[in-house]
Amino acid sequence: MSKEISTLLKREDVNIEDTWNLKDLFESDQVWRDKFNEMKDIIFKLETFEGTLGEGPKTLHKCLRFYNELAYEIERLYVYANMKLHQDGANSHYQGLADMSENLVTEFSTISSFIDSEIIEIEEDKLKSFIEEFDELKLYQHYIQNLLDNKDHILDSKMEGVLAQVGEIAQAPEAIFAMFNNADISFPIIEDEDNNKVQITHGRFIAFLESPDPRVRRDAFKGLYSTYEANKNTLAATFSANIKQYGFFAKMRNFSTPIEAALSPRHIPLSVYDNLITTVHDNLTYMHDYVSLRKDLLGLDELHMYDLYTPIVKDIDMKISYDEAWDTIIKALEPMGDEYISLLKEGRYNRWIDIYENKGKRSGAYSWGAYGTHPYVLLNHTNNINSMFTLAHEMGHAIHTHYSNTNQPYVYAGYTIFVAEVASTVNEALLINYLLDNVEDKDERSYLINYFMEQFRGTIYRQTMFAEFERLMHQKQQEGIALTAETISDEYYKLVKKYHGDDLIVDKEISMEWARIPHFYTPFYVYQYATGFSAAIAISQRILEEGNDAVEEYKEFLKGGSSKHPLDLLKIAGVDMSSPEPISKALDVFKGLVEELGKI
Repeated sequence: MSKEISTLLKREDVNIEDTWNLKDLFESDQVWRDKFNEMKDIIFKLETFEGTLGEGPKTLHKCLRFYNELAYEIERLYVYANMKLHQDGANSHYQGLADMSENLVTEFSTISSFIDSEIIEIEEDKLKSFIEEFDELKLYQHYIQNLLDNKDHILDSKMEGVLAQVGEIAQAPEAIFAMFNNADISFPIIEDEDNNKVQITHGRFIAFLESPDPRVRRDAFKGLYSTYEANKNTLAATFSANIKQYGFFAKMRNFSTPIEAALSPRHIPLSVYDNLITTVHDNLTYMHDYVSLRKDLLGLDELHMYDLYTPIVKDIDMKISYDEAWDTIIKALEPMGDEYISLLKEGRYNRWIDIYENKGKRSGAYSWGAYGTHPYVLLNHTNNINSMFTLAHEMGHAIHTHYSNTNQPYVYAGYTIFVAEVASTVNEALLINYLLDNVEDKDERSYLINYFMEQFRGTIYRQTMFAEFERLMHQKQQEGIALTAETISDEYYKLVKKYHGDDLIVDKEISMEWARIPHFYTPFYVYQYATGFSAAIAISQRILEEGNDAVEEYKEFLKGGSSKHPLDLLKIAGVDMSSPEPISKALDVFKGLVEELGKI
């Protein structure tokens, strides 16, 4: 008798209560189209300001205010169209809306490209007098100062216009990868522990790797990566094109390297990136010890790449439903106070969240949204501990966005990527501390310690390895070395071996892992997971040890948006990321967990 094949629901068959309510952004597609057509007509009025910004403070203020009003509306159009597409990447209707919104963003960027160039052409003393003379212009003082700080990298208005038009083409590698990875790719069917035929999907892959059955883990691992291997040349060409376009823009803007182009405009010193990699290198022994411990506790003669996710502690039922996950998270985050908890509940019960995987839905998880509307969260929830932590993580982003949007004007509401991962990881750290404080069973405690160690492995060590890989790939491209599938995979494989040590069999299939990481299409993004995790460990310890004062300082950080530079914002919460100390201290916590699990 043949077993039933488990398949995903189509989007239209998903329970509406399990989906986000995008009507809070636009009541209907028709309302979206009406606003789109309005913006198409009105953005050209911005051109009337070209060549006038140095005439006086009122003109400059009027232009900046109008620009931000347009940007606000266009952002909402873009977010709605793309979130609709993320529900089902194969939906041609929303592919069209997303493409329209992308074109509008490009057109708006082109039309408005003169603004920054004209502002920096005004003499600095004259700009300061503008701000002193006209109080309403003071709102934009921090924005203007940032422009002056980056003056060497802002081109004349004609060149800015050209770069804005090229911008749409430059997004092609990311768009091609997203379409391939979310809509076109199809993984093989394997048999689960009960011999049911189940198709591998992005959402199910980690669950398969967590299986107690090594045959299931191996089949899922080989099935997924063989699919990427079969498309390696296309994926390498797409990956290489993205690195080339980023290098092109860095060069055009007079940055010495692509990494400088990523860090400098956000006032992140290159030493922060270097400190991360150097400090993790100095503490790779802890990671190697963990790999050795995992091999011993699993009782394996050989530990393979596909054995890194299965829990060390066996026979622990950690199946957690979505509602159970919520109940636990609320208790864990009580130290954050009543206001924070009420915001979590608002998100839970008012459909901020798209919960379960469906056919064509974007993989992974994120928090997104647009100013003027509550934030949204995309999940692909499965009933395990990882999904509970993902929920806590993304709600950390969502509450950060809420605080920022409700306390900052539009121009400063969007916080930088560098601080973004702090808020999400503070939630995770408080959650794991709550779970460890309330567990009595020795095996359950071992399970949770192992889970927490996996967070360190996956966030500090793994993301730093990604960061080192990115830096290497961009360096090779700058040196004129062709990024073929073989070159990319060989370098990736070497790093995996370096980070994991000699007690792990580094299966050849893992050399294709780079091909499935969406964040590589946002260059020099992933290092911030590791720095953010390190900062979050420090902040969560302050909250648990110092109570309300630490919470209030942390909330001030959350409210900051981009009104201050990232390192200055973190100092409000009591963390100095210009020093390697937070990373070292976080890895000391990891070392302690390895030692405790070894003793248990």
